[in-house]
Amino acid sequence: MATKQGMCRNCGSLVMFDDRDELCECIFCNCVFPAKEAEELLANPDGHEFKNEKFDKQEGSKHYYSNPVMPDIVEKAVQREKVSKTQPDSLKLKASEFEISPNDVKAPKKLIIGMAVGAAVIVAIILAISLPLYFSRKALKEAITADIGSIFVSSESDPVAYTDFDYKQFNVYGLSCQYIKLGLSDEITDSQAKSLYTNYAKLRSEKRGEDSGEVEMYIYTPDTIFFVNKDGVTTDVQTPVAIAEPTETSK
Repeated sequence: MATKQGMCRNCGSLVMFDDRDELCECIFCNCVFPAKEAEELLANPDGHEFKNEKFDKQEGSKHYYSNPVMPDIVEKAVQREKVSKTQPDSLKLKASEFEISPNDVKAPKKLIIGMAVGAAVIVAIILAISLPLYFSRKALKEAITADIGSIFVSSESDPVAYTDFDYKQFNVYGLSCQYIKLGLSDEITDSQAKSLYTNYAKLRSEKRGEDSGEVEMYIYTPDTIFFVNKDGVTTDVQTPVAIAEPTETSK
């Protein structure tokens, strides 16, 4: 013996019956009909018309109580709610404590408020962490930029006339300004590239108030790209960008 579930063909409510019963009864509208039809209707209610007729309670008939245990009960309840809205008030069924309704699946107000508060707390934590880092990085970059000219000062051991260059460009970036790109109008030696790296690392350390840590520097000259870090200097060939000549078009 096993208990099966079905849907009332009259009102759409969930009904339960014994697998040995040929007939089943809806406790909400007292409709008695074949159990097999109730089972098939629960599996596929699409296109079925729920008439919501009134039936008199039959003496001696069995009674089975609905129990919302199947995962598709919510969908069935929503469909029944739509059908019920099209019926006059005299034919609408009263709500039952044994049947799930669309309102039962709505998130409680306290849960919604709690989720909103939780989201606000997470955003506040993220801002509390990220904003100080942003302003600290911004202040450090401004301080370095203000004195960036000092890295182009030649040392006595490795003199280079950086001031004679037609232009000197730079871009400082990274969370702690640990990266810098330089653009120079003239060629330099590996030793001069190392000198620029050392000067920038020293400037960054002074502005941060602590050891500079790892710094990486790219130096772009007309023919060469220098990459400098704590391990030394590596170079690559700078490939000029080819500019296409304009072509005449005939009308």
